[in-house]
Amino acid sequence: MPFMPFDVPLPLVRLGIRALMRSLYRINVIGSEHVPKTGPALIISNHLSLMDGFLVGWAARHRKVRFMIFRPYYEHPIWGSFLRSLGAIPIGTTGPRDLVGALQAARRDLEAGHVVCIFAEGSVSRTGHMLPFKRGMEKVLNGLNVPIIPTNLDRVWGGLFSYAGGGFGGWPEKWRWPVTVRFGKPLPPSTPAPVVRQVVSEMASDSFQLRKKPSDTLPARFIARARKNWKKQFVADSTGRELTYGRALIAAILLGGAVRKKIGDDAMVGVLLPASVGGALANYGISLTGKTPVNLNFTAGKESMDAAIAQCKIRTVITSRVFLAKAKLEEPAGAWYIEDLLKEFGGVAKLFALLKAKLLPAVLLRPSVSPDSLATVIFSSGSTGVPKGVMLSHFNLLSNCDAVLEVFELDENDRFMGVLPFFHSFGFMATIWLPVIAGCGAVYHPNPTDAKVIGEMVEKYKATFLLGTPTFCGTYARKCTKEQFATLRYIVVGAEKLRDGLRKEFQDVFGKELLEGYGCTELAPVVAINTPDFTFGRETQVGNKIGTVGLPLPGVSARVVNPETREVLPLGTEGLLEIRGPNVMLGYLNQPERTQDALHDGWYITGDIATVDEDGFIKITDRLARFSKIGGEMVPHLKVEEIASALLNGAPCAVTGLPDDRKGERLAILYVAPEIAPDELWRRLSNTDLPKLWIPKQSDIHPVDELPLLGTGKLDLRGVRAKAQALADA
Repeated sequence: MPFMPFDVPLPLVRLGIRALMRSLYRINVIGSEHVPKTGPALIISNHLSLMDGFLVGWAARHRKVRFMIFRPYYEHPIWGSFLRSLGAIPIGTTGPRDLVGALQAARRDLEAGHVVCIFAEGSVSRTGHMLPFKRGMEKVLNGLNVPIIPTNLDRVWGGLFSYAGGGFGGWPEKWRWPVTVRFGKPLPPSTPAPVVRQVVSEMASDSFQLRKKPSDTLPARFIARARKNWKKQFVADSTGRELTYGRALIAAILLGGAVRKKIGDDAMVGVLLPASVGGALANYGISLTGKTPVNLNFTAGKESMDAAIAQCKIRTVITSRVFLAKAKLEEPAGAWYIEDLLKEFGGVAKLFALLKAKLLPAVLLRPSVSPDSLATVIFSSGSTGVPKGVMLSHFNLLSNCDAVLEVFELDENDRFMGVLPFFHSFGFMATIWLPVIAGCGAVYHPNPTDAKVIGEMVEKYKATFLLGTPTFCGTYARKCTKEQFATLRYIVVGAEKLRDGLRKEFQDVFGKELLEGYGCTELAPVVAINTPDFTFGRETQVGNKIGTVGLPLPGVSARVVNPETREVLPLGTEGLLEIRGPNVMLGYLNQPERTQDALHDGWYITGDIATVDEDGFIKITDRLARFSKIGGEMVPHLKVEEIASALLNGAPCAVTGLPDDRKGERLAILYVAPEIAPDELWRRLSNTDLPKLWIPKQSDIHPVDELPLLGTGKLDLRGVRAKAQALADA
């Protein structure tokens, strides 16, 4: 073997590692007291870079940690000697025998009283997600009374020795990269690998909170990015308006100055504009003043919009005469027209704005807000009840943006196709702020169902990232061409379940995979998302599991509990989904009781019924509110919908509950497939394994031209119920 003829003395090795770690990283160690000072222990950690073993060893420096290392590194003629001096355990890829030998060596070290570190994922993550934990650790511990020390490494992804960006060896954004090493409380040696993974995931949520910096806010990121990318194209829309980063910053400064004079001490400003350059600039300008932009849902009706204005105590609403006319909306109280506003900016004002944008120190240009300050209020869609004002902080949104960028490879050449309205939480985060954080561009079109224009915009601006709902993507599959969507790298869908038929149709038409995700307005909004698989050599790291909504984002933890007792359920068991992480909202505006009901010990109660499998993938099975109690039995709407849609060859359908004098409730189905008669659908349902109680009467099965949708593209559950009731009464 090509070993060096001598081993480097351990004290010299430790001195060298200490110097290397100090030069490369700023390491924050938490929980080092959980690593025993004497006796054996097995450290189980996530694996994000080639330096992880040294980071763990540095953090547990009161003990010598022996970690597994890829055999070619162990046998390297230069640094192999250092690794052997550390007591590293070589592991190869020649087959099961090599793996068994390494596990046996780790077991012998534990029996001898040493501390051993195993990266249970088996390889360095290439996706930014934590991979499934392999069960080799269970074999190592079988029969041993050795504690497991769960360990989480945070912010390692993106450093010099990680695979962030798709390759290895890229320079980090800053020297002495900040890293957190967190040791958790010891676990029993009998703890299964998937449970250890769950514990490490929950530790990641705590570590992610430490990324918060006093000066890190949305407007601060906007200023920094605009100055760095001054001449780069930033935003454009279907009206033909285009702005570079520099011009966008100047325009935002002008708008912000006017807003500051106009509203005085008002804390919030309404924005009644479509997805457009003007709508984005209004949000940037208001944020630069330290005030809170509130994008009003103009599809929810005047009553709901007036209620939102009243709740936020808004006295000024930035809007447009042209938009109000096209959307056939009434003028809101306190309307301030952007057409009039732009006329106020003369040459002198523009010159001063240019000088501020270019020369004024950033500390004087950004507002006096903190990461915990209110960044926006987004009113929930109201699909099941009266809309609530969800308060999101700067850190809620920034952490969500940063986490998304850890699992998607985006750079300055990428461009978002923004079709979601800004009053939608995904539209606000992902098409206003995510492009800023990523340093890329965005193009907007206000009508997400206008497939013709959207296809043209994607092709013209070479968009690479499209966000939408399955319903919208179904329209694109029928009306857009493969050439128009050729530049798209990622197409992410959410807000409703992705049907297998649509998935296949999109793949057939465009040759591209729809990536299903999941989020809530209260969670800023992304919780989990599927990402493309990564394959290298004989190994595939799975990022996309069909039928699930993906893995939780880095820093986001998911668990399933009993809806009644709140007892945490085993992995793979169906129950109520709860989420914890830096993206959890501040609360509901002026509704402390509802906030208290929604949050429990830092966990947000989603109201969704789900499972979390051993690999960490989440599968949404139903809404807690989307059940009907029929004859004393709880019947899930979504499961009936799935089967009905399959019987309709993938056509959209919706199940709802209607009052019934005899059984309390009964089911009704609306569907969009005129070629299939209601009695035929009933016959097909009757031939399935569905319980008879779950099958609606023929008189409650109705074909419709279209299903009621909210402005966000999400199914309007109240509208579905009202339409089904009207058809039943007809």
